[in-house]
Amino acid sequence: MNDNRVEKPWLIVATREILVKVTDRAFIVGTLVSVALIVGMLGLQIFLSNRTSTTKAVVTTSEARTFADQVGTVAHQRDDKKSVEVTQLPDAAAARAAVTAGDADVYLAKTEQGWQLTFKDSVSGDLKQIVQEQSVQDALQANATRLGTTVAELQRGTTVTTQILEGSEQQAGLAQAVGFIFAILFFMSALGFGLQIAQSVVEEKQSRIVEILASAIPLRQLLAGKVVGNTVMALAQMILYTGVGLIGLAFTDYKNLVPALSASVAWYIAFFLAGFLALACIWAVAGSLASRQEDLQATTMPLTMILTLVYVAGFTASGMVQTILSYVPVVSAVLMPVRLVEGSASWWQALVALLLNIAFAALTVYLGERIYRRSLLQTQGRIGYKQALQLTD
Repeated sequence: MNDNRVEKPWLIVATREILVKVTDRAFIVGTLVSVALIVGMLGLQIFLSNRTSTTKAVVTTSEARTFADQVGTVAHQRDDKKSVEVTQLPDAAAARAAVTAGDADVYLAKTEQGWQLTFKDSVSGDLKQIVQEQSVQDALQANATRLGTTVAELQRGTTVTTQILEGSEQQAGLAQAVGFIFAILFFMSALGFGLQIAQSVVEEKQSRIVEILASAIPLRQLLAGKVVGNTVMALAQMILYTGVGLIGLAFTDYKNLVPALSASVAWYIAFFLAGFLALACIWAVAGSLASRQEDLQATTMPLTMILTLVYVAGFTASGMVQTILSYVPVVSAVLMPVRLVEGSASWWQALVALLLNIAFAALTVYLGERIYRRSLLQTQGRIGYKQALQLTD
């Protein structure tokens, strides 16, 4: 049994990294809080989408009552959770008093110019828009009758329609939200686990423990164990977050998009794995270049800038810029899944971008392992990336 453990020292290191994480109270609490936030946001979405809203309107004439009923019908047709409750009062003074006292939301009255809405302290934009549209519709109907024609004839040629060549309007709106979520999840996970890798390396270097480890196991095995252990935990955490999100989404108005979104999430998990591996070794290198914790701010700066770029591009890039960046390693980990949600990319394009990520990850692992081995035992102070590349084994 001891022989097997000696033959696979990376597995021992990886297991230790995993055990440290799963027994770390801060990590557990942070994960549970993140899950609670995801559930809370989805719960709020479900609550808001199912909440009914009734606007209490007061009028003083039968004409106004008829018009208010029409407005209520239109409001309910646009959103079945909204309705208008109309009450007729004897005069304007009583109607204004009801609004002032909070017994009514709005007083609707006919004027020489059209219709007037009286609120207590703030104007309801949605209600104002519906009243405006209904007022125009009534005026068109009256004019059409007077001219001996129809409203349809008067409105001929005024219809405005929209069309999206790729995907749908609902998918486009969802893609914006997904882009932000994917970006922030990638940023938080890669930054959090990456810093822990760098801090772990510099702690072992500063305490001289790494010299003992180096005499017992090859340094590349030590690096592999750290990368594998943290990658497993980062991947497990990401699967947890996205799984909870998909389950919660099934109870919202976007439930019909869950099947298509599930495929995009599966791609995102694959891209996340490749992107994280591409950066994990560099995080370890950042730790090996430092001689103390204070040096990490300088050695991790390039990685922080890359993650910031990924974060910003995730919800700001669009058009040709988005298309180009969706093939750039690491950045594509967020943008290509977003394009899949939009329907602007096909599976083979995602496969090409994923292969580019894997190739980039292989390159960073190769270079990172060389720099890590050469700089880990250097204790004369902080080393630059260019200087580390010039070191010999």
